[in-house]
Amino acid sequence: VQLQASGGGLVQAGGSLRLSCAGSGRTPVGWFRQGPGKERESVAAISWSDGRRGYADSVKGRFTISRNYAKNTLYLQMNSLKPEDTAVYYCAASSTIVGYSLDEWKYDYWGQGTLVTVSS
Repeated sequence: VQLQASGGGLVQAGGSLRLSCAGSGRTPVGWFRQGPGKERESVAAISWSDGRRGYADSVKGRFTISRNYAKNTLYLQMNSLKPEDTAVYYCAASSTIVGYSLDEWKYDYWGQGTLVTVSS
């Protein structure tokens, strides 16, 4: 199983970035992040079968998770970025989730992470 996240970078506050996660062997369905000195937290998740989505309160209205069936790729469109969004973003896949879930413990495959830095 390989999950390859990309798209991170340096952006000013208020800007946008789009993260991608290409999956091989498993379908990525969740995004998580870990900020400096913080524990990893959930960001967004999607049901691959019907597209239902869930978001952390901190990103609702600003981030959008989506998927591309043909490419087995997960996306995270991040708008109105804030300095507190600075983190390493990880995509993840699960062998057990039905629907979508923001519970980290339900994910058993993880990408390598991509760094997002938001300057003020």
